[in-house]
Amino acid sequence: MAIRRGQRDDPLDDFTRRTVTVDGIAKTVYVTGVGPAVVLMPEMPGISPDVARLARWMRDAGFSVYLPSLFGVDGAYPLAEARDTVVRRACVSAEFRAFAGGGTSPVVGWLRGLARLAHTECGGPGVGAVGLCFTGNFALSMTLEPAVIAPVVNHPSLPLDSAGELEFGDEDAAAVAERVARDGVKVLAYRFEGDTWCTGQRFAAYRALLGDAFDGRVLDPGTAHPDPPPFFRDVVGCAHSVVTAHLVDEEGHPTLRARDEIIAFLAERLETGRAP
Repeated sequence: MAIRRGQRDDPLDDFTRRTVTVDGIAKTVYVTGVGPAVVLMPEMPGISPDVARLARWMRDAGFSVYLPSLFGVDGAYPLAEARDTVVRRACVSAEFRAFAGGGTSPVVGWLRGLARLAHTECGGPGVGAVGLCFTGNFALSMTLEPAVIAPVVNHPSLPLDSAGELEFGDEDAAAVAERVARDGVKVLAYRFEGDTWCTGQRFAAYRALLGDAFDGRVLDPGTAHPDPPPFFRDVVGCAHSVVTAHLVDEEGHPTLRARDEIIAFLAERLETGRAP
């Protein structure tokens, strides 16, 4: 069998592995870098080598990155078998609200606590929150923590069964819209055109909730990496993960530009002095 790009697990040995407890709930968090804090949440099926690569890019750009383990096997290369071993388990977990009508996922409360801790440890004007796929909307839900001032919502897939809805309880949706308007929070978001997990209807729902504060950017699916890991090829089945599994690491490529835009957005909002 031909070896695909990066077809190996990532030992994550350049991260500090910590146990962080918030409200009595302990989770593993991988931390790296120096500078203002960014909470980077993994996509399904977990902290893959591509997610870790994104964390390293953020670290190298001058951020302290907090990468929480929320599901899956840390560092594992994403195989199609994860559909049964990780995705289904997460969908029935009490921590997540994967389907319409479930409201805001309870794990977001823990993530807000992580953001508070990260801000205390790193200082600066606030914290960035970057969500991916299953955790995409969590970055926006986290803005109910005042420390979170730079949310990035990448190809948010929840709720899985309703293309035009958002993963919020009604009270949280209203509170997030109020926070965004009151404090001038900007929300950066990405998806591929034709993504069946994150549709144009979902981006329209964000725009309806947040107005001009929502900056939703859409990439041509023809620019997606043609040879993603098996989970994304066989389970996801479309161009989806803009800055991880479907990113093409070539100078000037649209997906690499998206990565650079995210880092510039975080730098500007968190005042690292590295924004263009």
